[in-house]
Amino acid sequence: MARPRKHDGVIYRRDGSKLLWMCYLDREGKRIRESTLTQDWQEANRKLRERLQARDDKVLEIVRRGEQLDFAEWADFFLESYSRPPIRAAKTHDANMRACKHLKAAFRSRKLADLNADEIEQYLRKRLRDRVRVYTNAGVIERQELKPATVHQELRVLRRMLNVAVRKKLLPSNPCAGVEFPVSLKGLFRPHYVSWSEQQKIEAHAPEYLRNIVRIITEVGLRVYKELMPMKKKQLDLENELVWIPDSKTPNGIADVPLTPLAGEAFRNQLRLSPCSPYLFPE
Repeated sequence: MARPRKHDGVIYRRDGSKLLWMCYLDREGKRIRESTLTQDWQEANRKLRERLQARDDKVLEIVRRGEQLDFAEWADFFLESYSRPPIRAAKTHDANMRACKHLKAAFRSRKLADLNADEIEQYLRKRLRDRVRVYTNAGVIERQELKPATVHQELRVLRRMLNVAVRKKLLPSNPCAGVEFPVSLKGLFRPHYVSWSEQQKIEAHAPEYLRNIVRIITEVGLRVYKELMPMKKKQLDLENELVWIPDSKTPNGIADVPLTPLAGEAFRNQLRLSPCSPYLFPE
């Protein structure tokens, strides 16, 4: 009969090493030895307790894999594999690249698993104090402070990156879940519904092609860059008041879309403005 084990894990000093090491058992009873990367006895014991807690929570392998990956390396992988078109729109990829530029500068030296909510909140406070920097031939010009919406965009990109890491089993949880944005964003994402009188004011000051775009979007609800701008004239069936959408963001968006009388009139006006091109809105 095997002897019962007295300890789940121990801290010890290895010959020829200044760092403390830890030894513990995984859930299958396999003995694991690894460096604590510290000479402090209390810090080494804290890391051992975290390992044992991760083992009991069944996330030990996830934590160990996340500790081997640099944040900058994961950010590059995210941009390459989860941000580029056709997975995301080109404008979304550009926004992700701008956000990752600042995130990588702040967390480049950190391991992915070491990120925590306090560090992220500290980064957000620092970014809110930063100013817009404009690069000119004469040098760098600093202007007004960054808008909270700009900084919040970086938080959203970071949250998305870490959500993917959680799904790939590189993190046990997303530290952004415990982050509170430092300033109020009341009303930032509240939509404004344009009234008919406001639309008429916009149309009165817009060139004719833009007036047609406004009418089509408000009457039919087409997406500007994905559905309306690349539209060809052969997609129109004005006799039956229909427009065919061959490519859309969602599968349900690929369909014949009925037109209202105002939308049909706008399409006819746009056909008159572009007589020599196969596209409805030529460049």
